[in-house]
Amino acid sequence: MTKLLVSVKDAQEALLAIDYGDIIDLKNPVEGALGALTIGDIEDIVAKLDGQKISSATIGDLPMQPELLLAKIRETANTGVDIVKIGLFPSPKQIACIEAIGQSLASEIKIVAVVFAENALDISLLGVLKASNFYGVMLDTAIKNGKNLTDHVALAELVDFVQAAKTLGLFVGLAGSLRFEHIETLKNIGADYLGFRGGLCEQDDRKCTLSEQKLKTINILLHKNNTVLQMREVSIR
Repeated sequence: MTKLLVSVKDAQEALLAIDYGDIIDLKNPVEGALGALTIGDIEDIVAKLDGQKISSATIGDLPMQPELLLAKIRETANTGVDIVKIGLFPSPKQIACIEAIGQSLASEIKIVAVVFAENALDISLLGVLKASNFYGVMLDTAIKNGKNLTDHVALAELVDFVQAAKTLGLFVGLAGSLRFEHIETLKNIGADYLGFRGGLCEQDDRKCTLSEQKLKTINILLHKNNTVLQMREVSIR
């Protein structure tokens, strides 16, 4: 059953999304694809969620420097958030960063690596993440310019990515300027969750406020698609 990740920018949005999303993702949309909220804001939101839903938080669009990433992951995890998300940006040090995180933190913190659709998908990277004890992987878009995930990655590639991740036992999600019309197609791929921000905001602008009406609509759409898939699975059995 595919779950819904809703990205929120403050406590007010988090409390609005709690009735609709399965994962409440904390980020600052003004600061880039993985813009980070302040540690104080993360602590405040986590406290208000009070364990009612799974929470995740990004550490920011940071360079691939092992010590910098380790420090920020620790700091973010100490807020009590359930999952810490880090961006894997192109760099000669990318593998070294993954391995350093795996050796130091991944066994005690649920860490999700975010890879970006604008770059060529490297399925072999999933094996490195698994070997380094990462909890999961997410495919997203780095540049928010109106293009969505499916503009960058063919459906067949998305299927291969999701299935490879699930075979390895990684928690896998898809995101990237998604809209309601993407749900039916992407649901059939079998990702653990789909991530939304801009498509749930007023004016479809990720920097604007979440729309409760859109949250209600996506909740209905996702539930409907999940129900249809479950009925198909039962009929096949």
